[in-house]
Amino acid sequence: MELVEATADDLDALVDRWYALAEAMEAHDELNELVYTDVDEVPADGFRAHLDDEEITDYLIVHGGETIGFVTLREGTHPARRYSQYLRIVNLAIDETYRNRGHGAAIVDRVKALARDRGCDHLKVSCEWENEGARRFYRDTGFRPKQVDFAQPLE
Repeated sequence: MELVEATADDLDALVDRWYALAEAMEAHDELNELVYTDVDEVPADGFRAHLDDEEITDYLIVHGGETIGFVTLREGTHPARRYSQYLRIVNLAIDETYRNRGHGAAIVDRVKALARDRGCDHLKVSCEWENEGARRFYRDTGFRPKQVDFAQPLE
């Protein structure tokens, strides 16, 4: 399994996979409601901006020559803390037909190696509180709860 850094040629593949992930997240909270009713309405501008942002990298997850998912990573710092350099998993999605085969855990291992190579001293990830599957996955891959985000719609 390999991580292949995405290019402008991969924008459609990223958008398609992001949309599937975003649709799945709608069930966990009303704040996740999409404004797009179809993947074809989603502009690629968000991922295109990642190509120019030195702190964000999108990778296609390739297994056996086939793309089976994507991961978005963002580097950051907490300069006043001992553990100050981090790599955040922003998105991690494995195509449904490839789930529960160890690919996600393998990607977390790859991300750990990438983080070490980049001089980071810890990883971060967030998931929906109601998404018990994601919470279990991240616990099983060595993450621990550290912080809770709260959100409130302003109507």
